[in-house]
Amino acid sequence: MSSEQGKPSGPDLSQGVAFADIADGGMLLGHVGDEAVLLARRGEALYAIGATCTHYSGPLAEGLMVDDTVRCPWHHACFSLRTGEALAAPALNPVPCWRVERRQDRVIVREKLADTTPAKAAGASVGSIVILGGGAAGNAAAEMLRREGHAGGITMLSADDSVPYDRPNLSKDYLAGTASEDWIPLRPASFYQEQGIDLVLGARATRIDTAAKRVELADGRRYGFDRLLLATGAEPVRLTMPGADRENVHYLRSLADSRALIAAAKAAHRVVIIGASFIGLEVAASLRARGLETHVVAPESRPMERILGPQLGDFIRALHEAHGVVFHLGQTATTIDARGVTLTGGETLAADFVVIGIGVRPATALAEQAGLACDRGVAVDAYLETSVPGIFAAGDIARWPDPHSGEAIRVEHWVVAERQGQAAARNMLGRREAFAAVPFFWSQHYDIAISYVGHAEKWDAIEVAGAIAEQDCAVSYRRDGRLLALATIFRDRQSLETELAMERSGA
Repeated sequence: MSSEQGKPSGPDLSQGVAFADIADGGMLLGHVGDEAVLLARRGEALYAIGATCTHYSGPLAEGLMVDDTVRCPWHHACFSLRTGEALAAPALNPVPCWRVERRQDRVIVREKLADTTPAKAAGASVGSIVILGGGAAGNAAAEMLRREGHAGGITMLSADDSVPYDRPNLSKDYLAGTASEDWIPLRPASFYQEQGIDLVLGARATRIDTAAKRVELADGRRYGFDRLLLATGAEPVRLTMPGADRENVHYLRSLADSRALIAAAKAAHRVVIIGASFIGLEVAASLRARGLETHVVAPESRPMERILGPQLGDFIRALHEAHGVVFHLGQTATTIDARGVTLTGGETLAADFVVIGIGVRPATALAEQAGLACDRGVAVDAYLETSVPGIFAAGDIARWPDPHSGEAIRVEHWVVAERQGQAAARNMLGRREAFAAVPFFWSQHYDIAISYVGHAEKWDAIEVAGAIAEQDCAVSYRRDGRLLALATIFRDRQSLETELAMERSGA
């Protein structure tokens, strides 16, 4: 069944296929009835699982088989071929499994199996766990605690007014109007009740008492903990120029922010975006999809050059210009008033509303107040534990020892935050698993997705394989001859293979 067309494709596996047609270490896409099924072989072992990723419906048959797992080509989620379990974010739900029967030289896929994900017994008894933050890391941690068998209390204190949601979509399809509201929540509110997760919304923490092991909220409520996970995320950097506090000036971090932008766009014709960050440019693409005249102001000479280099920077600029975005580079805004935005060069850009996307800062105030070691983020060890035993940190605030770059790094990527939340959950239960996932993110611009594995804050060489202009390329970032990161466009398999190579080499 094609994820795009929704029609069965490949052989009818219920009728059987030749064993010889499935290479050792290979996968075969077929179907059972109207359901897409992936048949995989490892030696003499055969597995049949759902062929569609439970994250964004990516085609697993185009992914990478690694031992007894398969990785999605789109956003690198990982599933067990044995049980269907979602082993690594961004997928949170398992895929179904089917029983496989081999009759001499024929392989037949039989009935779909009941839940095959294994029940796990908790490690150390840790009592009550409090998660401070309801974003990617916090939500993934809460779910993983239950999957790992934790039977004690879980309280998730979220400053947001909405249940945990799919933040990457806020600047992409949801803002563009091509993703409906019901796509956005990661789980319905009932999920947290069913899982025994006490989700407290609008909870604004003001203090962490490490000696008493409790979190204090602005309204006076207190929550004791045996283990604490700090997952407070990041906050937008705010401008202080004249007019930056006007009602028509917007930032994008929360679901409420995205809803406010959608409301503003419905009655607008022109928008000015200050900042050519990932968020700023994704917002530009989404608002162009809504037909708004869109201008982007930024001080750099190329958008995204600091992260992706000059070659991809030029490509991104040309891509946006081809869709009608007007850039004002090498300039900054000086004032925002009723007419629009005035630039350093003296020009005033008319704007019905303004979006500011100049980056974020880690929300470390609570950690600093509590006396945790901080260094441009909350410092954690390989197990994501902070300088205070029993307190862990994950997501945008965590600076961890990255075995691949050999440096302590902090990144602001959704997949990394979710995977850190999952790792922190296991470690709070005593698993002692070092966090060694290779950083990964993707950025969507119109119908072009840029995938990026690794981490390169600086490099001395960039190598381009393929043709960037033809949207078929792999861009390598190296320092002292060593590969630090790889950005790809429509080379999903290579992105997965590079991720795996980095994992196995440790560098």
